[in-house]
Amino acid sequence: MAHRIAVLALEESVAFDLGTATHMFNHLNDRYEVLVCSPDRRPIATTGGYSITPDHGLDVIRDADTVLVPGTRYVPARTAGTLEPAVHDALTTTRAERIMSICTGAFVLAAAGILDGRPATTHWGTTDQFRALYPKVRLNPDVLWVDDGDVLTSAGVAAGIDLCLHVIRSDHGSEVANRVARHCVVPAWRQGGQSQFIDRPVPHDPGSSTAPARAWALDRLDEPLELAALAGQASMSVRTFTRRFRAETGMSPGRWLTQQRVERARHLLESTDLPIDQVARHAGFGTGAALRQQLAASIGVSPSAYRQTFRSA
Repeated sequence: MAHRIAVLALEESVAFDLGTATHMFNHLNDRYEVLVCSPDRRPIATTGGYSITPDHGLDVIRDADTVLVPGTRYVPARTAGTLEPAVHDALTTTRAERIMSICTGAFVLAAAGILDGRPATTHWGTTDQFRALYPKVRLNPDVLWVDDGDVLTSAGVAAGIDLCLHVIRSDHGSEVANRVARHCVVPAWRQGGQSQFIDRPVPHDPGSSTAPARAWALDRLDEPLELAALAGQASMSVRTFTRRFRAETGMSPGRWLTQQRVERARHLLESTDLPIDQVARHAGFGTGAALRQQLAASIGVSPSAYRQTFRSA
């Protein structure tokens, strides 16, 4: 049976987020069933200057596998920290195994108490307002999305694409997520966090960018890659390179390399029959033990379990 996703639309629903939530998963309509709902199936105004009339009421939330709340300007949650009773009851009694929000949809989850004591994120521009209304939430405004197991939140607008791809990748593997990303003409994996988009984005200047060094490294993930060698590819000192790299990607060179190597290992585990030790060498981890440690830290499973899950799927 297809995994059922109930998308909760509330006034004013952010048109981009609502489109993301439906389009990304509907592309895999043999795997996901997407149902858009609203209280009493009432028409919902959107930020795009038009209204929608969902086909479903809140009853579909009860038995959904995933509940997703797109960004919204829904007044009770955005200004008073409350929800209308029917919405609160639907969110707090659902049997869903996963609850998600995009952008300011996090206000709705927080108003229902779902985010209390949990790490979460939302659009960086609403950080102060969110913290004032929901001090129990461990808000992190510097990331694109947060996966806290059964509750996931994303940053503003386009970060919803990153979160949806992450969920598809977690459910069905990198190959399926990459196909969806190609269909939607978006990056399968976007580096960095919200901090790179706040106030002053880094100007595009190929002459002073770390992009050539990153491209060079991606062709050599199976080799030892020293920070000095990376800096040399960008014709920068190590100190300048490290500062520029963090500004452009939102993370340190070492963390970025580990992330790329994990993604390479996941791809090889899904698409080849190479022994685990060979996968580790090709991905740059050297030994199977190192690969097991890194994969467990990043996605919580062993290489063998990961391969069995996604090769079987």
